[in-house]
Amino acid sequence: MAEYLIVLNKDEDTVSIIDVESRETIKTIETDYNPHELVVTLDGKKTYVACSLGNKINIIDNDLFEITKVIEHPDFNFPHGLGLTKDGKKLYVASTYSEKVFVVDTNTYEITNVFPTYQKYSHMISFSPDGEKVYVPNIGSDNITIVDVQKEEVINHIPVGKGPEGVAVHPNNRDLYVANQEDHTLFVIDLETLTVKHKRRVGAIPVRLVFSPDGKYALIPNRESGDLSIIETEHKLKEMVRPWEVKRIRVGVWPGGVVFNPEGTLAYVANNKTNDVSIIDMNNLEEIGRIKAGIHPDGIAYLVR
Repeated sequence: MAEYLIVLNKDEDTVSIIDVESRETIKTIETDYNPHELVVTLDGKKTYVACSLGNKINIIDNDLFEITKVIEHPDFNFPHGLGLTKDGKKLYVASTYSEKVFVVDTNTYEITNVFPTYQKYSHMISFSPDGEKVYVPNIGSDNITIVDVQKEEVINHIPVGKGPEGVAVHPNNRDLYVANQEDHTLFVIDLETLTVKHKRRVGAIPVRLVFSPDGKYALIPNRESGDLSIIETEHKLKEMVRPWEVKRIRVGVWPGGVVFNPEGTLAYVANNKTNDVSIIDMNNLEEIGRIKAGIHPDGIAYLVR
């Protein structure tokens, strides 16, 4: 069994396939213009890549490491966030400037539904752990759109901080974490009451948010300050249990995409402006190395096959 990092180099229009053990790039794949975000299918056989300025979705065959299919639509306008339903049968795509969500049949590659968020700059896709909801941060409207997956329709909007981008539901399926770029904060929202439970200051321009597999930590890369906020989700202090930033690690310049290995022992952070990937030891909460990538790596995924 082999393990790879799939890294999108958004300003050279390529994907780096990096062998995790050797830390070497084994193949570079040319994509359409400006690859930003990606998602690997549940069986590990395919990778979907949103090429934002190319207004296309590229599909990589992970056995060949080649692009074998391209999805287009007239209303793609900076397609960005991607996510798969729990059964893997549908792909959700957020198109930032058309402010719409697209639903793609992963068997036929046909777009089966398109619906607007009616919000400004709908940017990412994040599924709840139970697969029943999708959360879409709207950078220009300072809120999160909630989509019912079964109905494939918008059911609510939640106000958050300024310029939300990073978003994920904790594995407990009760708390939504949101990283707000413009006010440099983390909001933790109770999904039963849709109210803000906690607010935390993080680094400058937080752009992503990823949980460790066990939910113990949330990692938030801060673009302007060039560091990684490590949030312990149930930090105990003076008989209180609450999310708390327990450490902030210096990484490369303009950190973006973050991914864990399946065991949660290592995390990888794509650094846009130093053209590399930081390796984070999650036992010691330290950077232990860097891996070279292409020009301005951003989206990143972990593949086991």
